[in-house]
Amino acid sequence: MQMNYCPVCGRALIQREHPTEPPTAWCEGCGDWRFPLYSAAVSVILLNPGRDRMLLIRQYGETEPVLVAGYIDKGETAEAAVLREVSEELGLCAREPRFLGSHYYAPSETLMLNFQATVPEETPHPNAEVDSWLWVPAEEAPRLVKPGGLAELLLADWTKGEL
Repeated sequence: MQMNYCPVCGRALIQREHPTEPPTAWCEGCGDWRFPLYSAAVSVILLNPGRDRMLLIRQYGETEPVLVAGYIDKGETAEAAVLREVSEELGLCAREPRFLGSHYYAPSETLMLNFQATVPEETPHPNAEVDSWLWVPAEEAPRLVKPGGLAELLLADWTKGEL
């Protein structure tokens, strides 16, 4: 993402040669470099205690299920965001969050940090964000999520044992 205005003073940025980077945004008002800003979020492959079934959710009227996901709050760790999002969206207590890797999602300019976690119980108590939920055999999940999305990519790698 290219910034056009300084997030500190609001002045128009110019592209300028940087001593160690490609041409970079420079604020003449602040006298400082301005690097791209983007959001960070988590997604989580949520498994049952036997780790053979995965919980998928449907949200916002969409027909394809997705993984539980959400933005990381300011000052929050990614692991804490996983636990919070699972608790907020499903009323479940996630355990053992394990980092799997990251993907950049250009449409929302978000760095997705992908995790796996387990839940000790299998009956969610979803909030208003979740239209419905379903437990599916873990190996079937990649075929059920939105085609071409980050969840499909993550789940394909996960089921092949590449994560």
